[in-house]
Amino acid sequence: MATQTEDTTTSQALSTVSVPRIAIKFCTQCKWNLRAAYYAQELLQTFSTSIGEIALIPVTGGIFTVTMTHAANTTPSTSTSAPSTTDPTPDPQKQATGSVTETMIWDRKTEGGFPETKELKNRVRNIIEPGRDLGHIDRSLKKAKEPDLKNEEQSSRNTEEGASGAANQQIDGGKGNSQGKDGCEDCK
Repeated sequence: MATQTEDTTTSQALSTVSVPRIAIKFCTQCKWNLRAAYYAQELLQTFSTSIGEIALIPVTGGIFTVTMTHAANTTPSTSTSAPSTTDPTPDPQKQATGSVTETMIWDRKTEGGFPETKELKNRVRNIIEPGRDLGHIDRSLKKAKEPDLKNEEQSSRNTEEGASGAANQQIDGGKGNSQGKDGCEDCK
């Protein structure tokens, strides 16, 4: 009898998912466990109860992805109750109606590396609380975009003046970047 009760409890627990849910898949062969846990801790510290749950999912094959399962941005057109003035943070579970969608926030292979913590927080915020101010993170992201614009302007001036970009190229002698790096084959 106890086994049947445990099976029922397990199946019920697996069928309930709190949204928004962030899943961090990380390669255990590459030893990205601490990196995944660090990102999870940072997101929990910043967003607290705005996140329904965070899952750390160990995989192999050089995978490091961050995905979010969240309610689709469909809000009811007519509401019978007025918005609460006592709770300043909206509850996405209560506001959204309709389906649940999964959004890829970060993929190491397509993005070319790991996210900076502030970029990861920015992308999560843009989905679950777009109006939220992240304070110093927003200011540093804005400053980071300004030099990029200046670099583009400088690059276009150099091209117009006929400057050669050869001085800025790195020569590795055909050796590649993956020499001496430990990890699985897919990570290289």
